[in-house]
Amino acid sequence: MPDGVGTAPSVTLSESAAKRIEFLASQETQAGLMLRVSVSGGGCSGFQYGFAFDDTKGDEDRLFERAGAKVVIDETSLELLNGSEIDFVEDLVGASFQIKNPNAKSSCGCGNSFAV
Repeated sequence: MPDGVGTAPSVTLSESAAKRIEFLASQETQAGLMLRVSVSGGGCSGFQYGFAFDDTKGDEDRLFERAGAKVVIDETSLELLNGSEIDFVEDLVGASFQIKNPNAKSSCGCGNSFAV
């Protein structure tokens, strides 16, 4: 069977991302929050990533977890994110969630948008 055929789409969370999601969710007053990661048209490269907290998982959403941190992604976005790793990086420039997306053929300098 060819690689990827018949397997469910998947996204992984780095340990750093899981810790940051848990920390940020604990700072909110509402319990049960998940980080919603989405892809929409726009940005300087064609598609852009979106990050927001959500307390609802819809029928078309997939849930990914690591160490108590929960990420929810809609099926349409998941098609573009399949095989990606969500990471949280802190450096001299700042701190941010970054997506290591094997489907992206190119991306902008800031890493917030990509092309396939």
